[in-house]
Amino acid sequence: MQKFTALFAAALLTAGMISAPAMAQDTNGQAQQQTQQAAPTAQDFTDEQLQQFADASQQIAAISQKYTQKLQGTDDQSKQQAIRKEANDKMVSVVQDSGLTVETFNAIGQAIQQDPELMKRVQGMANES
Repeated sequence: MQKFTALFAAALLTAGMISAPAMAQDTNGQAQQQTQQAAPTAQDFTDEQLQQFADASQQIAAISQKYTQKLQGTDDQSKQQAIRKEANDKMVSVVQDSGLTVETFNAIGQAIQQDPELMKRVQGMANES
């Protein structure tokens, strides 16, 4: 269960850390339109994508834990910003290396939050790996 808690926490953390900079960089308003669309359902994702999400989330949980400790170790705002950027860059790399786009990863994370059955499927995949 601890492994899944880390997986879920990573998904939530990653969705926030990765999507915020991407939305800030979007000057055409596309990010707002995308967030207003209907949430994806479990049928929108293949088993391969869900497995990639599970694997990437485990790596992201480790990165998150490491960088949370670094953030707590400094009060300097500029250092904290640099730490957040470094963590975000590493998380993006993990997602891309898994074979998913950041958008797909975030969409799966959102779908998991809204679909308990999908959450159980991904939990099972995480426990198997």
